[in-house]
Amino acid sequence: MTEKPKLSMYWASSCGGCEISLVNINEKILSVDASFDFMFCPCLLDTKKKDIEALPDKSIAITLFNGAVRTEENEEMARLLRKKSRLLVAFGSCSSGGCIPGLSNLHAAEDNFKTIYLNNPSIDNPGGVVPQTEVNVKEGSLRIPAFFDKVKTLAQVVPVDYFIPGCPPEPHQIWNVVEAIVQGGPLPPAGSVIGAGMSAVCDECEREKEDKKIKKFYRTYEIVPDAKKCLLEQGLLCMGIATRSGCGGLCPRVNMPCTGCYGPPAGVMDQGAKMVAALGSIVDIGDTKGLSEDEIARRVDKIIDAIPDFAGTFYKYSLSGSILRGRIA
Repeated sequence: MTEKPKLSMYWASSCGGCEISLVNINEKILSVDASFDFMFCPCLLDTKKKDIEALPDKSIAITLFNGAVRTEENEEMARLLRKKSRLLVAFGSCSSGGCIPGLSNLHAAEDNFKTIYLNNPSIDNPGGVVPQTEVNVKEGSLRIPAFFDKVKTLAQVVPVDYFIPGCPPEPHQIWNVVEAIVQGGPLPPAGSVIGAGMSAVCDECEREKEDKKIKKFYRTYEIVPDAKKCLLEQGLLCMGIATRSGCGGLCPRVNMPCTGCYGPPAGVMDQGAKMVAALGSIVDIGDTKGLSEDEIARRVDKIIDAIPDFAGTFYKYSLSGSILRGRIA
């Protein structure tokens, strides 16, 4: 009997939604099982690290690596799985762009610890204890993985063959990728984004689009948007114009703005910069004839100030992989 190719899935710094998305391919998971020996997945299987280390190099056909690289353990596993895998796939937004964990790059690791373990109203920590990499107790020395100062994407640590975007990736896109691999079809060049479209979410959004001129931005709880018109034109900050297609425009379909989880469209280096550039061309401050530069700036600020969190809006899924990568001053 021919041995099935090995499939592994690793969970680094992430929420676990990527594992759920794999299960959400429903009955097709049986086809995955029929085609692969699913031999490593820490949240489902009890395979140990030493079992992976014992494998010959490149003996795992595909590793789906989800999660950003936050700790020493994440980086060690990224290097180990790169060595053991023929195809290493950055699976989901965290491994591709840093996603929510990447937003912590706006602060130093020491400041993150202060917020998490000390200056937090839900914490009872009178001794001011924070995690240490190594602690000596009477039984011996205890060691936990080092917490890096910055969150990194998988590609910033090891070479990556493919990227499947999404928070999490949509099940039908996961299946498209699995099916292509199982059938042995030609795969795109290494480094490509797969399981997604090439254009922007706006191109698959069915809402009516007209001339975009925005006089005011609204939070989602402030208005009930027209169900047929473009959300951005109604003042809701929809990231569809700066986000790769492939999800089917699911959020706009249910009257919610796209938040950008599929990352930048093909050919766009920085998703946040793309969105800022787009807004610069559609913000409407009225007639500027005869206005001083200060008055023009005041009108622009009045509109832009309605956006509550620039980094969390424009770089929610991509800060680690962006041009900025984090706090720069």
